[in-house]
Amino acid sequence: MPIKIPRKLPAREILESENIFVMDEDRANHQDIRPLNILILNLMPQKEKTETQLLRLLGNTPLQVNVTFLRTATHQSKNTSPHHLEQFYTTFSNINNKKFDGMIITGAPIELLPFEGVDYWAELKDIMNWTVTNVTSTLHICWGAQAALYHHFGIGKFELPRKCSGVYSHKVVDWSEKLLRGFDDLFVAPHSRNTDVSMEEINRCSSLKLLSYSEEAGPFIISSSGGKQIMITGHLEYEAGTLAEEYNRDLQKGLNIHKPEYYFPNDDPSQEPKNRWRSHAHILFSNWLNYYVYQETPYEWE
Repeated sequence: MPIKIPRKLPAREILESENIFVMDEDRANHQDIRPLNILILNLMPQKEKTETQLLRLLGNTPLQVNVTFLRTATHQSKNTSPHHLEQFYTTFSNINNKKFDGMIITGAPIELLPFEGVDYWAELKDIMNWTVTNVTSTLHICWGAQAALYHHFGIGKFELPRKCSGVYSHKVVDWSEKLLRGFDDLFVAPHSRNTDVSMEEINRCSSLKLLSYSEEAGPFIISSSGGKQIMITGHLEYEAGTLAEEYNRDLQKGLNIHKPEYYFPNDDPSQEPKNRWRSHAHILFSNWLNYYVYQETPYEWE
């Protein structure tokens, strides 16, 4: 089934060129079907790139998905045009009386700030509290995962000696978890962050279950009991060239940055990197939509 997105959203043309099944509002409204309503809080600075990455994964499932984009009202984006935000995004005050089947809270390149030092932290706490009663399952990515672990479970983050950047190998801890159905024994996934969370603290928390980790990059997929909150510390949604773009951006800023590990062919930044995690990205998002959203959400919210 298709993903329903606004007709004029820039991501639409990209997705159609990749043969992703998309549908506009007019056609979707004539289908007699109960679609999944997914809310995306996009905290990334270049919002259009993140829109495309997430919609690509949400659109490649058997389920019809309606997407609503959410932005913070207490922070003004500097990298996305006000026209784009006004046309395609809403704010929390406009949707806080609604129910959503699923939600995604993205990362943001602010992990070196204390959570309380983020200008929209109070608003984000209100949103995360609201998800407990108004969203069937919420998927948190990178900094969004660290924010959820801190807010819901009291697990803080710590600064790494150097940035964790690269495509790392991961192991599955719990094969009984439906989120990991179809995963290989070993799989790779990108990471890009300056902070991490403690695997020991996660394992000590009775409300959390560690599902996957990397020997080098640390905890990767963490779930609360029942999958109400799912935290992913890396970026399975990344495109093949995303880490290269970030690396070159940091070089241009004059930062003392190392090359992303296990990423460039022959460790040569002049060679084009390959996407070696695409299949697991699709599996994870499909499993989340099916087992944690579609199978668990009521047909009609009370």
